[in-house]
Amino acid sequence: MSQKKNNMSANDAWKMLIDKYNILEEVERNGCYHMKASQIKPYKEPRLMAKWDSTDSLPKVLRDNKINILSDSRSSYVISDFLLYQKIPELEEHVTQMDHVELPDYESIDVNNISSEANAINVLILTGILDDFLNTNGNVATFNGRMGTGKFDFVVDTTRNVKQKIHVNNAQCEIDGGFENAESVVIMEAKNVVHEDFHVRQLYYPYRLWRNKVKKPIRLVFSVYSNMIYRLFEYRFNVLEDYSSIELIRMKNYSLQDTTITLDDLLKVRENTAVKTDDNMANSDVPFIQANSMERIISLLENMYENPMTSQQIAELMDFELRQSDYYYNAGKYLGLFEKTSEDKQRVIRLTALGNKVFKLNYKERQLKLVAFILEHQIFGDFFDNMIQTGTMANKKDIENKMRALHVCDEGQIVRRASSVYGWLRWIFNLTKL
Repeated sequence: MSQKKNNMSANDAWKMLIDKYNILEEVERNGCYHMKASQIKPYKEPRLMAKWDSTDSLPKVLRDNKINILSDSRSSYVISDFLLYQKIPELEEHVTQMDHVELPDYESIDVNNISSEANAINVLILTGILDDFLNTNGNVATFNGRMGTGKFDFVVDTTRNVKQKIHVNNAQCEIDGGFENAESVVIMEAKNVVHEDFHVRQLYYPYRLWRNKVKKPIRLVFSVYSNMIYRLFEYRFNVLEDYSSIELIRMKNYSLQDTTITLDDLLKVRENTAVKTDDNMANSDVPFIQANSMERIISLLENMYENPMTSQQIAELMDFELRQSDYYYNAGKYLGLFEKTSEDKQRVIRLTALGNKVFKLNYKERQLKLVAFILEHQIFGDFFDNMIQTGTMANKKDIENKMRALHVCDEGQIVRRASSVYGWLRWIFNLTKL
């Protein structure tokens, strides 16, 4: 059973647990199901079955049945139709100004290779970015790491439009960064991978813990560092005992480099980029793209620099299912950035020589080089030209028809993959708005 447990996917393990303990029926009848870690352990390690930091990472069986899991102690969980995640605003047209900051001249920090959440937090402090964002001075790192939450009660929204009450008895939480200044205590959750949303627990549990420890107001910051841009969000809970009362109160973006890209820059790239492929599936050994987010492709590129990964490691890093690892690998291969090789008797994904060169470029050069790689494909070159002429974004129906005309994939795949084309085109033109 041990070997089977190690090889079993979280999705398959949850299917078995849901059936064994009639979890769906229990949730419908009683509003929730209380589960011990000891019930999970025969199937898979509990820590691998209960920590889903974004909805992308949720096992399909949980997502399909609209159920989620919260820890209520170090060895137990509550399962219900909880609404646990907060959407992260996209980095696009609502961003009107990027603040530029200069990093002090430290030899031990490479601004082009901020490779961990801890390094990203260090730079936030050294550059004064956190001080500027919070409009405070003298933020000093005073705590971080894993700690027990203590005891507290709260309510959380569900898909049934009722609030479910939860009692927490010393569950575990992990704090990426804790700071204090003259006016407040600051709790930070930091990411160096782009996701569409985040688990509110990552702010709420630390907030409830420290709310009982300090007298100063607590400020909650969610930070995303990717593609040489910091995105900071400040949240608050309008009602202490209500998990779902989270509210975004401010956001701001910072760059260590010049992020200004003009339409003339894009036109120059188009002028100097020849179309090399028509993407006809009969002539291509690379599947047509099925990865909507160019930001996430760039996040993956940054995390794989000098660090080849298996498909499973990519899925864990990016918080998505294993099949999505292939989507993003194929997207990177489509652009010439990723390749698969054998290493220590297993297949790993690494950056190509071209991918390594792109990683080392500064922000503006990197984005324009990626634009060039995209425009080498006929479908993108044609839509770029049309959008320049008309001044309007291509709609998905036109994209689908173009995909059919170019025979880029099978009919059954067109609608889904048209979203990826749309996402990449939007990314290109959004570069001019940052």
